[in-house]
Amino acid sequence: MSPWTVEEEAAVRRKLDWQVVPTVTVLYMLCFLDRANIGNARIQGMGTELNLVGYRFNWALSVFYIVYVMIEVPSNIILKRVGPRFYIPGLVVGFGFVSMCTAFVQTFEQLCGLRALLGVFEGGTMPGIAFFLSSFYKREELLFRVGIYVASASMAGAFGGLLATGLSRIPPWGIAAAPVTTWRNIFFFEGIITMIAGLLAPIFLPQSPGVSTRLTERERWIADERLRLEHKMISDEQVKLRHVKRAVMNINNYVCAGGFFLINITVQGLSVFMPTVLADLGWTATKAQLYSVPPYVMASVVAIGIAFVSDKTRMRGLWLALFTLIAITGFSILRWSHNPSLKYMGVFFCTVGAFPGGPGFLSWGLNNASGPAVRAVSGGWIVTIGTLGGVLATWTYLARDGPDYPIGNSINLGGQILTLFLTLFGIFYCMWENRLRERGGRDYRLEGLTEEEQAGLGYRHPQFRYIL
Repeated sequence: MSPWTVEEEAAVRRKLDWQVVPTVTVLYMLCFLDRANIGNARIQGMGTELNLVGYRFNWALSVFYIVYVMIEVPSNIILKRVGPRFYIPGLVVGFGFVSMCTAFVQTFEQLCGLRALLGVFEGGTMPGIAFFLSSFYKREELLFRVGIYVASASMAGAFGGLLATGLSRIPPWGIAAAPVTTWRNIFFFEGIITMIAGLLAPIFLPQSPGVSTRLTERERWIADERLRLEHKMISDEQVKLRHVKRAVMNINNYVCAGGFFLINITVQGLSVFMPTVLADLGWTATKAQLYSVPPYVMASVVAIGIAFVSDKTRMRGLWLALFTLIAITGFSILRWSHNPSLKYMGVFFCTVGAFPGGPGFLSWGLNNASGPAVRAVSGGWIVTIGTLGGVLATWTYLARDGPDYPIGNSINLGGQILTLFLTLFGIFYCMWENRLRERGGRDYRLEGLTEEEQAGLGYRHPQFRYIL
């Protein structure tokens, strides 16, 4: 076919935006909602009814992330083989069903079992959606779209507080032996909503750009070819051991995974402990639920905005470093202030400063991991290491440490400071590598290779340039 115009490419991108981005955004918002609603349920009576004394609540949180972290890379390899159209919605239906079943738990042990099962289904969702989007968009287009769907986690936090307030007030219903009331309604109805969304999702999700029914034949060709030319890749390559090794040996992946790990300590910690932290400021459960909404809304708006700016400037590390300074300010306030109003302001700084980091580091890693097979493994690998931050997050805010939580706030403050230095290292590494390639320092990698083997080099190709 003849070369395409800028206008044709823009038309293809708009059609994909309307088909893909809203769907995955809703799915991930429900994913985060079903993960974090345990924090809302805790202050609505779950902690008392299930006798979550001592460290029991922390263990219930940890078991989810322990399973979650083992699932991510294998799940993305399966996704690359079977395709996303039914696999991702299948995961959504699965964790929606588990959330619904949590409404009927009677013991701490049952709660831990279902949280582990929730980790099985949710473990593949975030890296799966990220890889899915990276198969549709060029590098300078990716962060804005990833930013929109990851920012839905902030909106899930906001809606979670509002939904928990409303659902917990539904009058008791069900059978006498297992009545559904207060906190149980949160799990039941949110799980039902999630399952419905998962069942409807395959209607909207295409398997790949080249088979999208919303595009014409020429538009499907453009959608495929523009990515192949940018990534210098073999579009239909299957994941093999060499791709796994290449993803694991990519220094940039460790920068992004380390940053994601440190950011996740804050993001996952706030998602489940914010209602408790706010309640410990002296507010009622209902007031704490409602006051958790504004920080999430602001964080969501800022995360989307900074993702848009980052794509336009084709820079990742600079914006990540700048927003880390905001989070450092927030946790400094939480650590040393004793004024409830000032501490609430600090929560805004923490969410606004930290929440853009998740999509930022994930997109940075995917941008610099060319080749679909390497990118699939890289997405899972970055999120896997990052999820370990979620495991640590479950132990940052302990009951005996309240109401000021100096240990938890100190851990988060230290994590944000380390994020700043790690980001600066990533920027300088990418600059050094790009300059080396411009001088021909990596040209030796092409020696003795066929054209197909050269295309398979992906991000190691001498002509590939890292995004800073």
